[in-house]
Amino acid sequence: MTQFKASFLLYLFFTLNAQAETLEEAWGVALNSNHQIKTAEANTQVSQENLLVAQGQMLPQLHLRSGYTQYNESPSAKTTIEGQTVNFTTQQASSVNAQAMASIPLFSSGKITHNIQAAQANLSATQANETVTELDLKMMIADAYIAVLREESLLEVVQQHLSSLTAHAHDVQNQFEQGIVARNEILAANVEVLNAKQAITYTATQLDNAKARYNQLLTRPLTQPVHLAKQFPPLPKESIETLTANALKNRPELLVITQQIDSLQAQKESVKADLLPQVSANGGYNYQQNRYQAHEGLWVANVGVEWRAFDGTTSHKSDSLTRQALALQEQKETLQEQIQLQIRQAWLESQETQQRIIVAEQAISQANENSKVMNDRYQQGLATHTDVIHAEDLRTTSNQNWHQATYDFALATLHLQRALGNL
Repeated sequence: MTQFKASFLLYLFFTLNAQAETLEEAWGVALNSNHQIKTAEANTQVSQENLLVAQGQMLPQLHLRSGYTQYNESPSAKTTIEGQTVNFTTQQASSVNAQAMASIPLFSSGKITHNIQAAQANLSATQANETVTELDLKMMIADAYIAVLREESLLEVVQQHLSSLTAHAHDVQNQFEQGIVARNEILAANVEVLNAKQAITYTATQLDNAKARYNQLLTRPLTQPVHLAKQFPPLPKESIETLTANALKNRPELLVITQQIDSLQAQKESVKADLLPQVSANGGYNYQQNRYQAHEGLWVANVGVEWRAFDGTTSHKSDSLTRQALALQEQKETLQEQIQLQIRQAWLESQETQQRIIVAEQAISQANENSKVMNDRYQQGLATHTDVIHAEDLRTTSNQNWHQATYDFALATLHLQRALGNL
């Protein structure tokens, strides 16, 4: 029978664990449904269209135009022949005109090329910013995920605390009925039970809030049941120097600023190129309805050069873009310093929490033994009610400390992964 019970419990454990949602699964759900992700994806699509707009400047443009004209009189020309004034009709009073013209830039002094480079850099910045949004969302979900597991564990601890206090209150009642203890010990034991019930109510509410926050991030109904697996990514094994170097190389936030700087530099060059010669070729067909004209339809072709030698605003536009780029460079250097600090803080947090887990495990072992001894001594009349309660409080605190350290370690690992840009 004992073997059957053990097998059943093992089966139940694996069944429940298989049904529990992992952190990776939660991330997958959020990335497919979260509104912030959809907003970032839309911004990327906007940048892609802007790139196509910039590239389209190199393509031919076709202009079609048509119209109908009605004069009150037929246009005519007046001249003098042998002393006589003669009027010649030059155009119909009513006519139709149409035009089809194509134009293509032949040389833009780099203006179009720099516009394309600016749009490409802006697209890269937007794509990197989409990655930043994904990482931030993953970290928020990880925080909510661990908050749920933390509150579940703390609820189990306070429920065990209530069970222990209830059993102790029963022992006190027996002692009182035998005339061994005074009535005030019954009252004190009952107060401890009620306090434990209050702690359960508070912790259960915190758990409900944590689950609601988790569901909200996954765009689910706030009251949807939550079953989570206790699985977390491993702590990186590299040295803090290697981790810092990797973060400075891989963080998408740095790529966002770098590409924004490149975009501003390209825009500056495009503005400067606008003051240089712009050469284009034009050609097409003109039709003007006019029976007095020898050829109503004419083909036309030309090459045009436009050179705006001076513009009172261009130099200021260029200087403005230069200063924007310098400001972003300062932001980039500040961000690099912040990333180094984030790596160090997360790494130190992971080291600290590992030590706390070790100490908490030792404390649990000793607190459990101490509680057992105190309960035995109380049964024998060698310890007071206060001694038993103090021992139970130590046992509860030790268990709480262990759960807190365990989830703090998991959170520190995730913070380190986020600082690396690897979530």
